[in-house]
Amino acid sequence: MAAFLLGAVLLIVQPQIVPSRPAINSNAETTSQSVQRELLKKTSQKNDFKENIHSNGSCQQLPQTIIIGVRKGGTRALLEMLSLHPDIAAAESEVHFFDWEDHYRNGLQWYINQMPFSYPHQITVEKTPAYFTSPKVPERVYNMNQSMRLLLILRDPSERVLSDYTQVFYNHMQKHKPYPSIEQFLIKNGELNVDYKAINRSLYYIHMQNWLKYFPLDHIHIVDGDKLIKDPFPEIEKVERFLKLSPQINASNFYFNKTKGFYCLRDGGRERCLHESKGRAHPHVDARLLEKLQEYFHEPNKKFFELVGRTFDWH
Repeated sequence: MAAFLLGAVLLIVQPQIVPSRPAINSNAETTSQSVQRELLKKTSQKNDFKENIHSNGSCQQLPQTIIIGVRKGGTRALLEMLSLHPDIAAAESEVHFFDWEDHYRNGLQWYINQMPFSYPHQITVEKTPAYFTSPKVPERVYNMNQSMRLLLILRDPSERVLSDYTQVFYNHMQKHKPYPSIEQFLIKNGELNVDYKAINRSLYYIHMQNWLKYFPLDHIHIVDGDKLIKDPFPEIEKVERFLKLSPQINASNFYFNKTKGFYCLRDGGRERCLHESKGRAHPHVDARLLEKLQEYFHEPNKKFFELVGRTFDWH
């Protein structure tokens, strides 16, 4: 009997790795909750995690910061620039843990195994741009860590649409597959095709509302992607402050590459630039169509500015 009572007490005080989510009105259990329950069965205690400790004292751990998006907003540039800081350990590949069901069902131990080895004083960072526009991701991130500090990099929505198309276009060209012109995506029955996925991804206020259901605004730092391209150092300084990092990155870490047409990085005497797939020229778009696209984003942009209490120099 005494053993039974002791077991019951230990069960009650057993620490949970995942905090309870905020109260939301729901009459039915969502798929997200169901999957989360299965995830917790796999990794219900902190002690269940295998830290994969290296002989040098580093180990793999859950990220304390996630770059959540946006696609074609400059997430790779942001991660590379942030990696200049010695207290940052960044996952090289996009993990897609929270938005891909096959990955999410693997549990948090699998997620940890995708992280880089880091020292106790370092912040582990991963970036998956699709997180920002995936409706199920904010709750899942919150369930893992409600104190998570999030980085969101945005650029002019119209420019982001063109970059989105350009990436898919080149992916098809590399595979020698034909791909329709951008006008065929932007125009439908003589009107702007607002159902085009690239346009929906640029409706920032809709996606931001979803994140703000779970995280306060002061846990989400918005990086101005357009300014990061033109003058990266001031934007990275802001990121350092947000993450409470010591100021280690300086202006000498950046130099403008005239051949490529954008800034590259200088780290300990070693120079490196982003992959050649970055900074590709956008397709030519008729001026009237581009103006129509910019007009469409006028109201959504205004709503976004009001939501975050900040304006951006977008058309």
